[in-house]
Amino acid sequence: MTSRRDLVILGSTGSIGTQALDVVRANADRFRVRALTAGGSQRDLFAAQVAEFAPEYADLGEDASEHAAGLPCDVVLNGITGAVGLRPTLAALDAGNTLALANKESLIIGGPVVTARAKPGQIVPVDSEHSALAQCLRGGRADEVRRLVLTASGGPFRGRARDELHDVTPEQALAHPTWSMGPVVTINSATLVNKGLEVIEAHLLFDIPFDRIEVVVHPTSVVHSMVEFHDGSTLAQASPPSMMIPIALGLGWPDRVPDAAPAVDWTRPETWEFLPLDDEAFPAVRLAREAGARGGTAPAVYNAANEVCVQAFLDGEMRFTDIVPTVERVLAAHDVPSEQADLTVEDVLDADAWAREQAARRP
Repeated sequence: MTSRRDLVILGSTGSIGTQALDVVRANADRFRVRALTAGGSQRDLFAAQVAEFAPEYADLGEDASEHAAGLPCDVVLNGITGAVGLRPTLAALDAGNTLALANKESLIIGGPVVTARAKPGQIVPVDSEHSALAQCLRGGRADEVRRLVLTASGGPFRGRARDELHDVTPEQALAHPTWSMGPVVTINSATLVNKGLEVIEAHLLFDIPFDRIEVVVHPTSVVHSMVEFHDGSTLAQASPPSMMIPIALGLGWPDRVPDAAPAVDWTRPETWEFLPLDDEAFPAVRLAREAGARGGTAPAVYNAANEVCVQAFLDGEMRFTDIVPTVERVLAAHDVPSEQADLTVEDVLDADAWAREQAARRP
């Protein structure tokens, strides 16, 4: 019988955190909440969570998340959004805790700073695409992998040409066709910046070169990603669009949690469509590959500049079609340190701050 696991949940009031607590609620015999933290924007919800789950530690703010991540436990779920998740990620790794990582930004901006501190298997991906890849990779040896194939829904503007996107509104960009996510991730999905971040994340998680990581558009989001092996076989992980399976798997890895979410209903007709990515209308993935290939602090600059641009768009201060070009402008102006191996947390955070300042400047 699987032993009960002690969990630390960072970002408990967000989309990932609330769904993780749904998993705990349905599996009280398998999981126990040791600590909860949140940013502080939903204090009433946080108070209700603390009252229900009675964690030993609960507090609000960045420092609280960093402290909680270092507490002795079985799994730390980092469900924080944005670059502020970096220090908690490092705290969890340094404490020897298994890190269920939904905060992709911390891995992407930290790069070698994070991977150097992680023991083999210590990071378990919670993004649906990377969870799918991890599951498919169980089907073969590392030396048998030809390429990773990340699927993208294409967002709400799939099929539109770039000149048709100039006047889209935040409300239109937030209307994702298949996923319910927080505003930043939803806008990133509309620009495909999110998929660009996921390409860098896949490279760092699975040590696969960028030229062997592909992106394909799959509008229904049923196939979450695929692994192609060198004999021509491709393994795909499929389930209806829901974060419950990757979250539950992240908490229970390598064991699955029964009935985490409904499976595909094979009694109903279903068609799966796959389309090539339109790099001209959505250049964010190409730009992410360039940032990832440069390495060092370049991914941190890509992420930070984008976060500023997304907020400006949501505030009505920037056009949708100016988000990625602004990120590209900031990235082009950034000098990556020549000593990549000596990259520090301070280097990453300095680059993050510089990129935010640059992105906030309007040409």
